[in-house]
Amino acid sequence: MNHKLLSFAALSGFMAVALGAFGAHGLKNIAPAELVSIFNLAVEYQFYHTFALVVVAFGAQWLSPRLLTWSAGFFITGIALFSGSLYLYALIGAKWIGPITPMGGLCLLIGWLLLAIAAWRKLSAHNPAKV
Repeated sequence: MNHKLLSFAALSGFMAVALGAFGAHGLKNIAPAELVSIFNLAVEYQFYHTFALVVVAFGAQWLSPRLLTWSAGFFITGIALFSGSLYLYALIGAKWIGPITPMGGLCLLIGWLLLAIAAWRKLSAHNPAKV
């Protein structure tokens, strides 16, 4: 198990809960519904990928550490770019940050692809005839 990554995932989960609570209780009183919705989307994606980081942290016992390190890096970068840009947009109205969001989404996709490749390689190494 990758303890550093699990610690990071736990902190990301903590932040997602805190930001979700802020969005539900504080932001809705000061921002239009559209911006609250965007903020909530950022929280949702941060949660999804926090769970992905937990999977990667535990997967280090069985799967390629190299691929998992890259996968985790892309998940972390994706959370920062995707969710981070949406948080900023919702909080300060920074429309200029909009083009960063899809780059974060691409990082998240690459993280999932690398995780899938790591699992596929492990599967094919143990069952070459059945893959």
